[in-house]
Amino acid sequence: MQRIRITKEFTFETGHALYGYDGKCRNVHGHSYKLSVTVIGTPIQEKGHIKLGMVIDFGDLKQIVKEEVVDPFDHATVFNKNTPHVELAATLEKSGHKVILAEYQPTSENMVIDFAQKISARLPEHLQLHSLQLRETGTAYAEWYASDNT
Repeated sequence: MQRIRITKEFTFETGHALYGYDGKCRNVHGHSYKLSVTVIGTPIQEKGHIKLGMVIDFGDLKQIVKEEVVDPFDHATVFNKNTPHVELAATLEKSGHKVILAEYQPTSENMVIDFAQKISARLPEHLQLHSLQLRETGTAYAEWYASDNT
């Protein structure tokens, strides 16, 4: 049976700041992120199956990514929880803002690693996460490939 890759794209708005960075990104700022999620698997061939011919229903993939990435990160501000930004985070949260204190410096590279772990953990056993592309701007993105991480 042929293995097929399918991709679904998502967008979300997230703010962040890179503590200790020597450029402008040390300041709180935001991006309109675009995330492409590609999974690989064999289309369902079981006769009479409601999802006959699908690797995964795009709606099911959307639900996973929405719950693990889009809903938590959309219109949130992400800070590394091991920096003095926790004081700013506490102030923002008290004012009703959505804040994520991550275990990592919130670069695109680290975010895409985090997203890969979260999405992979939720996929059905017959599927594998093939790749992620997290576009921070129109000209800059980070990619994660399963083949690079085995």
